Amino acid sequence: MSRLPAYLPRTAYSAFVARPDRKGGGSAGTRATTALRTAGVEFIAHSYEHDPAAPSYGMEAAQSLGIPPERVFKTLVVDTGAGLAVGIVPVDRQLDLKAIAQALEAKRADLAAAAAAQRSTGYVLGGISPFGQTKTLPTVLDATAAEHATILVSGGRRGLDVELAPADLVTVCRATVAPISRTR
Repeated sequence: MSRLPAYLPRTAYSAFVARPDRKGGGSAGTRATTALRTAGVEFIAHSYEHDPAAPSYGMEAAQSLGIPPERVFKTLVVDTGAGLAVGIVPVDRQLDLKAIAQALEAKRADLAAAAAAQRSTGYVLGGISPFGQTKTLPTVLDATAAEHATILVSGGRRGLDVELAPADLVTVCRATVAPISRTR
C-alpha cells in the first residue's frame, strides 16, 4: 500500500485508530477503519464535532478540519436501474450523473433514494464511507483525486473522516477512476 507523505503526523494514526485495548478499536473504530486496518492501509482518522444543522456534511468536514474542500471527498450512492453504485467526488463539486453512468457502462444514473443508500451501505447519510459497506458496490473515484497526495473520505460516521492516498482507496474499493464531477 502507499505510504503517507512524510509531512503527515504518524501519531494521529495511533492516537485515533489503533486502540486494541478498547472494544471496537477505540472511539474512532468503525467498519470503515476496521476494513482499512485489515487491508494494511496507512490512514489518519480526523474527528470533528458534527453539527446536525449543517447544510452540507462534506463542506462541514472541510471547514471543521481546516482542509481545502477539493481534498475532502463525498461518497454518493447512485441507482443505474440495474443496481446501485458509488461515486466519490470532491465536496466542492457536483456528481455528473451522465459521466458516472458512462464510467459504469450504464444507460443512466440517478442519485439513489436515501433509504436504499443507507440499507445497501449500512451507513447513515453524511457518514457513508466507501470502506466496510454491508454490500460491496461498484465504485468510481473522480479523477481529480490523483491531483493530491492524500484525500479525505468519510470514516463511517458523521464527524469522522479518514485521510489516505487515492491509490489505496482505488485498491481497497477496486474502484474505477474517471472524470465524474463538475463545478457547481
